[in-house]
Amino acid sequence: MALYRFEDRTPTIGQGAWISDSARVIGDVEIGSDCYIGHGAVLRGDYGSIRIGPGTAVEENAVIHIRPDGLSVLGERVTVGHGAILHCNRIEDFAVVGMGAVLSFDVEVGSWAIVAEGCSVPKGMKIPAGKIATGVPARVAGDVQERHKEFWKYGKQLYVDLAHQYPSAFERID
Repeated sequence: MALYRFEDRTPTIGQGAWISDSARVIGDVEIGSDCYIGHGAVLRGDYGSIRIGPGTAVEENAVIHIRPDGLSVLGERVTVGHGAILHCNRIEDFAVVGMGAVLSFDVEVGSWAIVAEGCSVPKGMKIPAGKIATGVPARVAGDVQERHKEFWKYGKQLYVDLAHQYPSAFERID
């Protein structure tokens, strides 16, 4: 794990969480149980604070940061896609942030909401629970359907399982 203290701010990691050795977890970051923090991800709690709920996946090369003295909270079983950039306040339980999406300051995402790949969510936008946001800039484009939830329940469990598999299966061989 690549955990870094910043002044008196030290990360805490829950049981069963896995953090890639190429990820950077810096400062006041709490990672819940059974989380997956992928290769190249950066969670910067150097002057703000980050709270990651249980079973959440922060995929490869995602970045999470918050303004000075701010708090960024990701709920239970949130999925943060590859290369996403988050500067947001809150993402509620079971929400999905697609690959390459950008969430600006003061953004909030409701439970089971989906932010599409490449979407740019402007400062202060609130995406309601169960809605799908798309576009640049983001707009609410529809409702999350039961088929979306079933697909994402499966995908979220894959990452919890991966977090448990990595400690014994992942081995550097050079």
